[in-house]
Amino acid sequence: MGMQVNTNLSALNSYRNLSNTQNDLAKSLEKLSSGLRINHAADDAAGLAISQGLQSQVGGLTVASRNAQDGISVIQTAEGSLSEVQTILQRVRDLAVQAGNDSNSATSRGAITTEVSELSKELTRISGSTNFNGTNLLDGSKSSLNFQVGANGDAASQIAVNLGNANVKAIANSLTGGDLSTTGTSFGIADITKLAGAATFTSTNGGQSTTVKTGNLGAAGSFTSVEGYATALRSDAAFSANYSVSVSKDANGAGTGIVVTALNGGTLATADNATAGTGLGAGAAGTAVTGGVQFDTAVNAQASIKLIDSQISTVSTARATLGAAQNRFESVIRNLAVSTENLTAAKSRITDTDMASEMVKYTRSNILSQAGTAMLAQANQGNQGVLQLLR
Repeated sequence: MGMQVNTNLSALNSYRNLSNTQNDLAKSLEKLSSGLRINHAADDAAGLAISQGLQSQVGGLTVASRNAQDGISVIQTAEGSLSEVQTILQRVRDLAVQAGNDSNSATSRGAITTEVSELSKELTRISGSTNFNGTNLLDGSKSSLNFQVGANGDAASQIAVNLGNANVKAIANSLTGGDLSTTGTSFGIADITKLAGAATFTSTNGGQSTTVKTGNLGAAGSFTSVEGYATALRSDAAFSANYSVSVSKDANGAGTGIVVTALNGGTLATADNATAGTGLGAGAAGTAVTGGVQFDTAVNAQASIKLIDSQISTVSTARATLGAAQNRFESVIRNLAVSTENLTAAKSRITDTDMASEMVKYTRSNILSQAGTAMLAQANQGNQGVLQLLR
């Protein structure tokens, strides 16, 4: 091999290897200092895409866990107020039982009515003041609340909490016969034996129409009194959630028709049944309403007990529903914690640096860098032998 000055192949080879070693050394330093195996997309393009997807999942699950905690807070707020509502209803029931005794004078019954009236007002106040972050929970404005408890945009990532039975405003209205500004609609019943099947009621409130259809109330001829028909209406869940009903009576105390009142303050427009209106007469709007609990007689007191029992049962159902939802949220939080932990571990295996392994690579590159530098110096000295020929 000849001796050249312009081209030093040994030096070029040493320099190329030294450059590669320096690049490896720089990457090792970056990984060791950041703790990440993937600092740039070029480090692992596929791994970066997977890790970002996992990061989205982990972040979403973390927020979802906080959402579930908020859900528990909402439930505890509502259920706490419902506990007091149930206490009030129990007190009202005790008063109704007391009023069922004819040893009470008119003054005593008046005192009972006054206390129940004040307790009903407190129920109305509770319904309007129980809220979470500005959202009313017990006034019937929200039949359900949705909570995002998953990281994705599918139906399985949401849980709905039912507040349908937690309408304390409707409960208060059922005790008082509706808002003071609300009037019922009177429907005369010409022949009670013709009422059969389902009944349909349509009311309007603020220009918005609401139609409620009951279940099958009974076959033709199954009702022998207007009171029995009114009881069947009260027992229907769809009807009782939207309306209250009282019985119109003649001078002899016989039922002649019903007075139906919309609990939301609306105006009842029409009512019908399976016999196309032959049983219910035309409605007369604006009839004064005498509904809710009454304690003026022992008979009315007994009827009030049944009404109160129904509302206590409604509140118990609402509390049970909320309690079950709270237990579900607690289970969701535990599941989210496990999923977050496992997904974080999966992301870590992809993106985090194995410090021991990387330190081995760094040490190797460091030694090679020192050796390459020394060999480059030696290669640069190799062509100095040409100077001997020029002397």
